[in-house]
Amino acid sequence: MQSFFQCGRYRFKLDGPEAKVLVMGILNVTPDSFSDGGQYQSLEAAVSRAEQMIADGVDIIDIGGESSRPGAESLTVQEELRRVLPAVFALRDCGVPLSIDTVKPEVMYESLAAGADMINDIHALRTPGALSAVKGSDCGLCIMHMQNNPQTMQQRPQYDDAVQEVTQFLRDSVEQLTAAGIARARLCIDPGFGFGKTLEHNLALLRHCGQMQRELGLPLLAGMSRKSMIGQLTGKAVDQRLGGSVAAALAAVAQGATIVRVHDVAATVDAITVWQAVGAM
Repeated sequence: MQSFFQCGRYRFKLDGPEAKVLVMGILNVTPDSFSDGGQYQSLEAAVSRAEQMIADGVDIIDIGGESSRPGAESLTVQEELRRVLPAVFALRDCGVPLSIDTVKPEVMYESLAAGADMINDIHALRTPGALSAVKGSDCGLCIMHMQNNPQTMQQRPQYDDAVQEVTQFLRDSVEQLTAAGIARARLCIDPGFGFGKTLEHNLALLRHCGQMQRELGLPLLAGMSRKSMIGQLTGKAVDQRLGGSVAAALAAVAQGATIVRVHDVAATVDAITVWQAVGAM
């Protein structure tokens, strides 16, 4: 795997004594996200939440202005910018990278100009104009697999071999981006847990995410926090999935995942700290 992940103004070591598992904290400035919609819509609430995540040890803050839950409808560019840009301006000097969870090229471009360090795109930069929006930057880029789109992805997801097909999609996407001039050091990959997958598909991807990371030679981001797969396994409602979410993050780390995207930063950071301390003994 490459030796570092370039994330805008920040560079994370991926090998040697300085390497660590990176915890990405979720900051949804939305009214309708599946777990915390409406909690951080005001700028004051969003900044307070970000400050708490920083105190809890977060490595990257992922700001989302548009819900990608199953069945979610798309926003206008203007509305998404209205939600996202104030948070970027307020937090751009907070001391950790800011990631923007968006599929819209205009939002990518404006957020990067405002001070964001990373683009987390569930469409893997396939939207016309997305590549142009990020190409002149040194921002980090998360390339995710999704079958279909948020409106239809969970209706009847089907694969002959989920691990092989997701890996091939990510491989093809990375090759296309590097051929277009994007440095590999800027890229990380995401198998897209819950984005057009059944529980069986999700578990297969979790078991093999380390293999995917090794095959593609790029850091892998795993995002399972509070998702329906946790609810299916535990029988718990979305607001009672802390234990299951932390366990899923640790399972991904045990497989070799480099980045975990979570709602509950403090609990995840503590769990990873203890797990790594035991592993180093």
